Amino acid sequence: MSHRGESLIAAIAGERRPCAVVDLDAFDANLDRLLEPLGERSLRVASKSLRIPALIGRVLEHPGAVGVLCYHAEEARLLVEQGFDDLLIAYPGSPEDAAVVAELVRGGARIYATVDAPVQVEALADAARRAGVVADLCLDIDLSLRLGGVHIGVRRSPIRTVDQAVELAQFIQQTHGVQLRAVLAYEAQVAGVPDHTGGVVDLPMRWVKRRSRSLALARRAEIVVALRELGCRVEVVNGGGTGSIDFTATDPACTEVSAGSGLLCPHLFDGYSGLNLQPAAFFALGVVRSSDPGFVTCFGGGYSASGAAGPDRLPKPWWPEVGMVGLEGFGEVQTPFSIKNMDYGDTILCRHAKSGELAEHFSEVLLVSGSEVVDRVPTYRGLGSRFG
Repeated sequence: MSHRGESLIAAIAGERRPCAVVDLDAFDANLDRLLEPLGERSLRVASKSLRIPALIGRVLEHPGAVGVLCYHAEEARLLVEQGFDDLLIAYPGSPEDAAVVAELVRGGARIYATVDAPVQVEALADAARRAGVVADLCLDIDLSLRLGGVHIGVRRSPIRTVDQAVELAQFIQQTHGVQLRAVLAYEAQVAGVPDHTGGVVDLPMRWVKRRSRSLALARRAEIVVALRELGCRVEVVNGGGTGSIDFTATDPACTEVSAGSGLLCPHLFDGYSGLNLQPAAFFALGVVRSSDPGFVTCFGGGYSASGAAGPDRLPKPWWPEVGMVGLEGFGEVQTPFSIKNMDYGDTILCRHAKSGELAEHFSEVLLVSGSEVVDRVPTYRGLGSRFG
């Protein structure tokens, strides 16, 4: 049986490389897997993990998916222009971004803007009043694990207790131009950490995940109940990510679960237990020369991922099986590999460590089904937009 990589390489024969490729058959299989455990809950697609409007739309064609978890107000504007609605902006923006949110609301878009401090509320309220609208807000709840003086998780929101959540909710209630309608509570150290890396941290991280799950269940429930008792009409409670989807789908406090990276399955997701996802996103490099017998060099390839620098942030060759050249690795303009029987013009497929960040390097993505390119679609970059 031939390797899937052979079909993908055949599909893109004659395409200029480097190029980005998405295997739609794997993408659709991954979407089915992510929807499987949700039951009555909805999937909100995390745009940061795709950054390709055509693929965001492909997810939202499914009846189990509603809305977009986006990451910037200007991105929300782009998505509205592309015909999307029901956008939860998951990260607080600058004071200038508040005017963009108000403008989108005035235009009829359904927007939830995330906050975790009074100063953000005031900026959004001021912009909303000037635009003559009421902005819907989303309260970001911290689910990091704190053991003594040790912080485990991401450093995002300072809202960790019922009292803190209620205090900010009361401030929102007293502020004209805004209303609290959603809660965002992301268990990052569950969703974003592999179960097995082959290292000494695997056992303690599994323990951290168990403790973090019980924390997430308790804190989400307590805060959502308190906010509703306060009179806040909380209609959206968002949690999770690809790495926690099976767990978050069991939380009765959540109305929806976010996911995005699992649709493309970058190689960081190879270490998660029970997900059974298929690699769906690749970049193709073309062989341009050979320095010595058994070695080839490709143009491009230096697409490292964000986060704490380390080998896990680098791309990995996927097909055919090749060896890396340790002293060079993936380079900005050239990447050497050790392999026999490859010729000038041949292709090597590689996987990015993360998901949506690959789209920052390409203006378009080739969509492949079976062994043919069925479409080529723009990324955010191809639409002339970058957010960050």
